Amino acid sequence: MKIRFCGAAQFVTGSCHLIELDDGTKILLDCGLFQGKGRNIWDWNNEWLFDPSEIDAVILSHAHLDHTGRLPQLVKDGFKGHIYATHATRSLTHILLLDSAHIQEDDVRHFNKLHADAIRSGKRNKRVPLYTAADVGPTMQQFITTGYDQWCNIKPHIRFLFRDAGHLLGSASVVVEIQENGKTLRIGYTGDIGRYNRPILRDPQPMPKVDYLIAESTYGNRRHPVQTDQKHQLLEIIRQTCVQDKGKLLIPAFSIGRTQEIVYLLDQLYNEDRLPRIPVYVDSPLAINATAIYGNHPECYDRELSEYLLTDDDPFGFNTLRYIRRAEESKKLNRYKGPCVIISAAGMAQAGRIRHHLYHHIEDPTTTVLIVGYCAPGTLGRQLMEGQQVVQIFDTYKTVRARVKVMEAFSAHGDYLDMLHFLEHLRQSTKTLFLVHGEPEAMHAYRQKLLSFGFEDVKIPLKGQYYNIP
Repeated sequence: MKIRFCGAAQFVTGSCHLIELDDGTKILLDCGLFQGKGRNIWDWNNEWLFDPSEIDAVILSHAHLDHTGRLPQLVKDGFKGHIYATHATRSLTHILLLDSAHIQEDDVRHFNKLHADAIRSGKRNKRVPLYTAADVGPTMQQFITTGYDQWCNIKPHIRFLFRDAGHLLGSASVVVEIQENGKTLRIGYTGDIGRYNRPILRDPQPMPKVDYLIAESTYGNRRHPVQTDQKHQLLEIIRQTCVQDKGKLLIPAFSIGRTQEIVYLLDQLYNEDRLPRIPVYVDSPLAINATAIYGNHPECYDRELSEYLLTDDDPFGFNTLRYIRRAEESKKLNRYKGPCVIISAAGMAQAGRIRHHLYHHIEDPTTTVLIVGYCAPGTLGRQLMEGQQVVQIFDTYKTVRARVKVMEAFSAHGDYLDMLHFLEHLRQSTKTLFLVHGEPEAMHAYRQKLLSFGFEDVKIPLKGQYYNIP
């Protein structure tokens, strides 16, 4: 048996890990899209390190595109097996893949128009999307869903178990149990580890003991700020921007997870009669669809939200909140003169409607841009976080005159203390721990912490690297 790391190896995107058994069975853990800028990203998304037609099954940890975003491409290129996921993960994956297909079509259209002369002269190749919306339907037909804490058979000698990872609605850690060559072996995969004591979702649940473990390391060298009253922090930013300065608060937020968390906090502030009576807009069709899915999966809620539902049956809606679906309504927001809050995708500000809002308001000193999640290197969100004074939005360079604030407490990824807490009961059983889904600096720092914590063998694989499992 061997494991090959086909993505998220020393970077935080493109999660994809291949388990190959001696009998030829091949199982993918996640099949994620490589996200970010650069020619490498385009090339990586257009190549496989395996033959898709030889894959027997895919097991998904959660719905985020860096874990699911190449599934339609995998199916197009010959994969005919089942895709296993939790119920909520399937629902969220469906809308995310449709949105991804539309974004790819737009991006490719823009690229081909921008480089039309080079394409005509043969200096550049014309691009085509990895997949279109028409490819998503056949992909969804290959899903099989299951709940948490239930062993599910892939083959008579292979089964797996999902445990709640507390990162996103439906997110899971995965344990694959394999009987081969007269012995039973367990390979664990953390997926993305959530945080403890966060709203909406349950805390991460411990995994069963495993022999080999693939573990994320996004915040392997970082601590989140001590959890303060997030509602109070958010309220103060709203008061300063919208009441005192009469400006707009722009919040780039992932449509799934982060948007619902922010709206839930605003809902509480509204019910407590503390939220200023200003318009709040969620400007994202994807977020609207995702919020409906959140409402359909109360089995994933933590105790606090379940109790909150007894007094407010819609935790994602209040009188001054409006969901914006049509593009024409979104454009009107940029002409709106009064103070307001606009929550819009995408979270890293690389695509989507938030870029239009930033284009129109980044040079306005009454505007505040609130970053509420991880932004990959090279993204517009990361540039704003790092204080860059001039940024490129579309084809125009803009001077950043808006205030930029960061609330890291919203992060859905556990910091290194959260991750160590999640892994502590696995120290004795785990023979080798493989670190993935992290930038090199974070991974190496986290590796030292894990070794000090009691893990004896911690490896940092390269993209494409094989490891034999004895």
